Amino acid sequence: MNPPPFDDGFRRQLAALFRWRRDVRRFRTTPLPGGLLERLLEVANHAPSVGLSQPWRFVAVDSAARRAAIRANFASSNAAAAPAGRTAHYARLKLAGLDEAPCHLAVFAEPDPAQGHGLGRRTMPETSAYSAVLAVHTLWLAARAEGIGMGWVSILDPAAVAAALDVPGHWTLIGYFCLGFPEAEDDTPELEREGWERRRPAALLRR
Repeated sequence: MNPPPFDDGFRRQLAALFRWRRDVRRFRTTPLPGGLLERLLEVANHAPSVGLSQPWRFVAVDSAARRAAIRANFASSNAAAAPAGRTAHYARLKLAGLDEAPCHLAVFAEPDPAQGHGLGRRTMPETSAYSAVLAVHTLWLAARAEGIGMGWVSILDPAAVAAALDVPGHWTLIGYFCLGFPEAEDDTPELEREGWERRRPAALLRR
């Protein structure tokens, strides 16, 4: 079977997609179109995985009570997360879209899935989690291509998240994500615009 023509025009659009992917923190409350989340997850399901194990586990968090538990988890974790010497700057940043985003998605990794028969994981078992991260990145790009913003809420207690969502205790939390239409678009990360950090050029070591 012949591959599709990935020409210069496609490559330019792909580069633009990478540049315009943002960690969105402010969302409109407009619901996602019906079936869109499922379509995005089908794209994410094509991410590479060690031994073709597909260890990612997606959990849509629709329950108001469970969302409230996650929100409380974030509030307590966030209060203790301000870096020393940058507390005031940190306080100005809105680090979650938990209140406005219409879609909440938790992503876990199955550490030792039967699928894949253990291929590639004997010396590096952490590749199961790495594979789930690749699924997240694939989802992020697919969402951006649909005009959907995605924000990573990492300031959480993973054990409390697993308990709140009633998932198997051995699953590893990869991240909790908010999805929705962003309030605004920008080709520069918010943390860079706010002076928190700047993107540096890629570094390459040769040996």
